[in-house]
Amino acid sequence: MEKHSVTLSGHPTSISIEREFWDILKKIAKNRNQTMNSLISDLDKKRQGNLSSAIRLFVLREVQLKSEE
Repeated sequence: MEKHSVTLSGHPTSISIEREFWDILKKIAKNRNQTMNSLISDLDKKRQGNLSSAIRLFVLREVQLKSEE
């Protein structure tokens, strides 16, 4: 578990998430030409439950979609 600081809606917050998920999330953001804060902010607005879990589920879905292509 690693703690990462991000800014959401102008407020700093921290997210505890495994490095592997964080690394894939960075790649997704880069592929979408988005900043990490922007991507995480999008996820934050749509989430149900806590943010760390929402990130993990998003990364899992993205990886599943890629494997189906």
